[in-house]
Amino acid sequence: MIEVVAKLGRGPVFLAGEMLECVITFTNPLSPASTSASSEMLAWASAQIHCQFHASENRVALPPSDGSKHDVQAENETVFVPNRGERGQCILSTPPKILFCDLRLDPGESKSYSYCETLPIDGPPSFRGQSVKYVYKLTIGCQRVNSPIKLLRVPFRVLVLHGLKDYQCPQDEAVAPSNPFLEEEEGLKKDSRLADLATDLLMAATSRRSLHLYNISSSRGKVGTFCIFKTVYKIGEDVIGTFNFSGDIPCLQFSVSLQTEESIQEEFQRRRGQPVSFSTHARHQEACLHTGQSSFSLPIPLSSTPGFTTNIVSLKWRLHFEFVTSGESAGTCLVRGSQPEAVTWTGVEQIEVDTFSWDLPIKVLPTNPILASYVSQFSSTNSITI
Repeated sequence: MIEVVAKLGRGPVFLAGEMLECVITFTNPLSPASTSASSEMLAWASAQIHCQFHASENRVALPPSDGSKHDVQAENETVFVPNRGERGQCILSTPPKILFCDLRLDPGESKSYSYCETLPIDGPPSFRGQSVKYVYKLTIGCQRVNSPIKLLRVPFRVLVLHGLKDYQCPQDEAVAPSNPFLEEEEGLKKDSRLADLATDLLMAATSRRSLHLYNISSSRGKVGTFCIFKTVYKIGEDVIGTFNFSGDIPCLQFSVSLQTEESIQEEFQRRRGQPVSFSTHARHQEACLHTGQSSFSLPIPLSSTPGFTTNIVSLKWRLHFEFVTSGESAGTCLVRGSQPEAVTWTGVEQIEVDTFSWDLPIKVLPTNPILASYVSQFSSTNSITI
C-alpha cells in the first residue's frame, strides 16, 4: 500500500498566468500492527492541469465536438488520461509532466516531488453557473506494474484579471543575462512580479471614487435621489449606497439586491430569446415611510465569480432596486385617533401603492488569490491510497 498526498502550498486559488506549485509525496506507511513489511514499487507518475467545461442541455446548444469520437486510448486503463470519467469537455490542458519512473519505497520511506506549471492566461475563470460550469483540476496519475492507473484529482480555483495578458517583462530585465541553474528562482521572481502587477491594476481600478447621483422617479413624479461613490469593486468588498427621499411621491419600502446576470451568447442558445438567469448574492430591504435618508451595505462574497465573457457565456453584475410608493400624499398615510385627551396617530388600514424597479450595472473584479483562499470550498491537501 502506498499513500499519495498532494499539497498546494499557497492555497487553492490562483490568478490566470500565475505559477501553480504542488508537492506530491509518496509514502510506504509502516503499520505498527504489521509483522512483515515489504518494499513497494510504482512504475511511473505524471501530472497535468486541465479545465472541464459542462453545459446544461436545456439551456445551451453546443456544436458536435471531436471529443465525441471513439477514442481507444481513453478506454485503455494503462494510458494516462487526466479527464477520464469526468463530465463535459476538456477545453484546456497543459502538457503532462513525468514525476518519476520506477520508484521503490522501503517500509516507512517517503519521497516528495515538486510539480510547477504556469496556468494559461487566456483560459476562462472557475465558474459554477446555472447554464455552464468551468472547473479546473490538477490530476496526478500513477501506476503499479501490470495494474490500472490510479488518479488523484486536486481541484482549485482560477481568477482571471484582464490586462495581465499584455504584461511584458521590463526591458532591462528582458536583456539581462540568464542563469540556467536558477531557472526555478527566475520563475518565482516572474510570478511575484505578476502578482504585484495584478495588485496595482486592481488598486487603480477600484480605488477611484467620484460622486454618482441618480434621480429616482416614477410615472407620477420624483421619489428621491440615490448616491453611490464608485461602480467598480473587487470581490470581498462592500457595495455602499445612500438614499435621499426628498421627492413629492412618498416611498413606503425599498429593496436592493446584488445580482449576477448569466446570459448565453445568441448562437449557443437552445431557444431563441430564452431568458437570462439571475442569481442574488445579497439583499437589503427596508420600510422607509417618513424617512428622509437611508443607506445600505451589501457584501460581495469572496466565493463569487467576477464578471467575464467567453464565446459561450457572459456574466455581469448589477444592483436591482425595487420601490413601493404610495398612490396618495404623505399626509394621508396616517390618521388621527378619536381620543379627546390625547392625540394618537396610527397607520391607515389600506393604501393604494405603485411599484417599479430599476437596475444599475456595476463591475466586479477579482481580488488577491491568497485572500480568496481563506473561504475556498477546496482543500489545499488531497490524498489517495493505492
